[in-house]
Amino acid sequence: MPTQTFVTHLRALSPAHTLTQQQTLAWLVEAHTRAERTLAMRNGTQFEEDQFRLRIAHALARFGCSADKIATRGVELSDGTHTAWSDMRIFRLDEKPEGEGMLTRMRLYGDVATGAFDRLYAGEDQPPSDLLHVTCTGYTSPSAAQRLVSKRGWGRHTRVTHAYHMGCYASLPALRIAQGFASAPAALRPDGPRRVDVVHTELCTLHLNPLIHTPEQLVVQTLFADGFIAYSVCDSSARNGAPALQLLVLAEDIIPDSSEAMQWICSDWGMQMTLARDVPERLIAVLGPFMDGLCDRASLTLAERAQARFAVHPGGPKILDGVQSLLGLREEQIEHSREVLLSRGNMSSATLPHVWMKMMADENVADGQIVISAAFGPGLTLCGAVMRKSMA
Repeated sequence: MPTQTFVTHLRALSPAHTLTQQQTLAWLVEAHTRAERTLAMRNGTQFEEDQFRLRIAHALARFGCSADKIATRGVELSDGTHTAWSDMRIFRLDEKPEGEGMLTRMRLYGDVATGAFDRLYAGEDQPPSDLLHVTCTGYTSPSAAQRLVSKRGWGRHTRVTHAYHMGCYASLPALRIAQGFASAPAALRPDGPRRVDVVHTELCTLHLNPLIHTPEQLVVQTLFADGFIAYSVCDSSARNGAPALQLLVLAEDIIPDSSEAMQWICSDWGMQMTLARDVPERLIAVLGPFMDGLCDRASLTLAERAQARFAVHPGGPKILDGVQSLLGLREEQIEHSREVLLSRGNMSSATLPHVWMKMMADENVADGQIVISAAFGPGLTLCGAVMRKSMA
């Protein structure tokens, strides 16, 4: 009989600051204006500051995510909360219009990620058998996961694995990796039942370059946020009766001839996303057959699929609208994804686990409820999972 695998003990950290979308938009207007002003001074060219400020404000209002779609976003750095440019850690735009370079940003990322691990494990004395670190927004070696294991003296008990740079869909490959660890034959796990912990540390707002004013980048800058979340993946013997999502099926597909549609590339000043305007349409065009196959593999009845809740990665408002329309979903079937986007923004790989956590806490999502997950990212990669909520 195949080993049953469960996702349990979801716990999240709130970033240090919560900004309204109006605050974010206002700050971005000032950041882009100050960066362009500094560049003009550096080049000795004339700069019409008031005209530019009006132009960038209009562009952000046209292309950026509006406050009715994203009301608030979590931001770890204090830079985005004020305009005292000389006091900033990354965006001292009177000196460097692009912001600090990659070295400074990665050092800061390492500090933030290490602090997040320390807080997530502050009350934890029992080491996991495996610790899987997921991120696409920062890289340091040793990683924050390795530093935690070293500080706690867990090195003889805990294996560290890194799942990096997959982007927004990474939580589902992380489940695939964790499921393999958790369900390994007994001969390969001499310490007994395995508890695989997965930790996401995404610092998306670290990667702004306020000298790039393209519509594509204005979308990115108003959509992404910071997020930190952890959860455990284990078999029934290590679950200990805790509420969980039972993992039934996982699937993944890369859409043909789509590799240029979405990219996440290291640049001199942080990481830079390229995002084609037709990404939502490309994903929706293949989602129907993908979801049919996923549900067939899980042997879902038509009634189970009709009543399922959908944890869809809220890559943006158009993604959620397109998925809802294509699959004919009622609003309550997709409401948790909308709620996470509205209250937290797109936290890259940390977003879908926040949706799972919200579903686990919602009494209206009943014991035994089918939960169908879908996430998207560079490739273009389409990932899905079928789970069942289990309260005991």
